Amino acid sequence: MDSLPIDMNHPAMRQYLALVRLQVLTPLSLLINIATVLVCAIVLNPSIRTIAKIYPTAISPSPAVISAYIAAMYLGQIGYCVLLVLARKPETKNTLTKGVGLSLVFANWIMALFAVAWVFKWFLTATILQGILLILLLYSNISLLTYHAPTTDRPFDMALIHAPLRFFFVLQFALMFPLALFVYLGLTYTPVYDGTPVDYDKYGWQGFGVVFGTNIVSLLVIVLRRDIVWCVAATWICVSIWALRPKPQAVYITALVFTIIQPLALVAAYIHAYFYTRTAVENGAVEGGVALPGDEHPGLRTLRPSNDSQVRGPREVDPEAVWGD
Repeated sequence: MDSLPIDMNHPAMRQYLALVRLQVLTPLSLLINIATVLVCAIVLNPSIRTIAKIYPTAISPSPAVISAYIAAMYLGQIGYCVLLVLARKPETKNTLTKGVGLSLVFANWIMALFAVAWVFKWFLTATILQGILLILLLYSNISLLTYHAPTTDRPFDMALIHAPLRFFFVLQFALMFPLALFVYLGLTYTPVYDGTPVDYDKYGWQGFGVVFGTNIVSLLVIVLRRDIVWCVAATWICVSIWALRPKPQAVYITALVFTIIQPLALVAAYIHAYFYTRTAVENGAVEGGVALPGDEHPGLRTLRPSNDSQVRGPREVDPEAVWGD
């Protein structure tokens, strides 16, 4: 390496190598993730769905609805892999290499291991893996929002980087980790095949606590950040929970209510932001200032007006002047 006429410690070269590494490892990890989940869901017996039927919980989702969610998440990650190859803007490359980095690679590996642990009924291992995955995705999402915030100037970054990572995190936060924890702690119903009724309200309050707590956090994020992706993901998971019956009444009603509240809260947040910005602009215009996104208030700042002596208007022409003199 010392004989090469290239400075391997140069920041541009290090970013190039990091990007090449991600271009190889990210699609490979995604392929392993998808292949492992498909094998565990279709080939193996018992499958992922069979284990879910054997150990039903108060927050178990509808297989069809949650499968569509996971398919959408995988589709977003495929777009992320395409962006890894086609990225040209320096800001996008920094987001890929420094904002996400290898965290998505590790997340895909952990999700594949979770699928294996789930079908083999290693519920303690599955819960630990879900906890690690939750922390990893939380870190990567905070890093993205803090140092590489989404902007309309780079819509592909928002659609192919921020959205898949957010979808992945909300899935683990609102459903997968609590579900694995419920199964490990034995908060499950024993299916009865002789016609004996099952008390599905037995763990209703535990399920209510999970659904209510996670959705309250989601609601705060949706309102404060006006996060469309989070709103879609959280609402989708609520639908998956109440779509599978029977459910404890507390869980069913709570999931149904948040399915309605979260989109309405997003619309209300946008309406409030629109009218607040408009009011601030009008007030700024009356005072001689112009309101633009900035510091004094989230989303607003006021630029001070220029002095009258600095204002430049059209040139005044003396009516008595003679052209050409």
